Amino acid sequence: MFEKIITIDKIEHLLNIFGSYDENINALQKEYNVSIVNRGDDIKITGTEENVAAAAKAIETLVLLSEKGERINDQNLRYVFSLVKEGLQNEVEKLSDDGICVTLKGKIVKPKTLGQKKYVDAIRKNTVVLGVGPAGTGKTYLAVAMAVKAFRAHDVSKIILTRPAVEAGEKLGFLPGDLQNKVDPYLRPLYDALFEMLGAETFAKQLERGAIEVAPLAYMRGRTLDDSFIILDEAQNTTPEQMKMFLTRLGFGSKIVITGDVTQIDLPDSRRSGLIEAMKVLKNVEDISINRFTEKDVVRHKLVQDIIKAYEKFYERGSNHKNG
Repeated sequence: MFEKIITIDKIEHLLNIFGSYDENINALQKEYNVSIVNRGDDIKITGTEENVAAAAKAIETLVLLSEKGERINDQNLRYVFSLVKEGLQNEVEKLSDDGICVTLKGKIVKPKTLGQKKYVDAIRKNTVVLGVGPAGTGKTYLAVAMAVKAFRAHDVSKIILTRPAVEAGEKLGFLPGDLQNKVDPYLRPLYDALFEMLGAETFAKQLERGAIEVAPLAYMRGRTLDDSFIILDEAQNTTPEQMKMFLTRLGFGSKIVITGDVTQIDLPDSRRSGLIEAMKVLKNVEDISINRFTEKDVVRHKLVQDIIKAYEKFYERGSNHKNG
């Protein structure tokens, strides 16, 4: 049997890595088939040489995350396991210690995966950014955080949130109430993120002032959007015509972030998705960045990752059967 000792100087990092009732260490032992015991500041890993080396890399990476202020949990454990498997554990150094913004409850919003960091960096550097990937990867949440940061810093004077209203297969005219009542169900995820970062009272005040605008995509037609941070969510449900219309609304001093999941297209009559077309049309345009997320960037429950993988395998099998 092979043995390796890792010394962790600070007790808070040691406690963070072990987790409540040693749940994190138990997951490490199970993942790498090793024995891990704690003696003072030392963690002793015992097992085959290959397994001990992998477990040591994982623990050292978890220490880095802990030093960056991350609470070690099931989600970032699984993420570290995937990085070690691919030999990318040193990339964790690139994750920023700095947050994007602070929520009303004092939570620091920051990228939790390398894919998320690349996306946030792209938003900083480019005028138009497309964030494409599965549910739970933080596409919308991080875009809203960047919008709030730009608004608070007076880089923009307005936040505009929009979404095509097709998910429920209903037309806005058939829904009860005024325009705001009709639009609300479609824009709930965007509201939730803004409430968390600004608070309901501040949100309502800025909405009344016109500094925050929430509207269906159809209401963007014919406008030029200057000095604004504009987020188009659920963009997979735009038609190519709608996407072109939206992109050409861009005005001076503005930034656009477009988010969507091309595996969840709800357009009627098998219509082409404007998001899929835009990814092809815009791929070589300067100052436009296309960012793709994978299941590794999912920051929700472990089952969300498993569900995404299961669907990917199912569709791959279906595609192979067709091709065969």
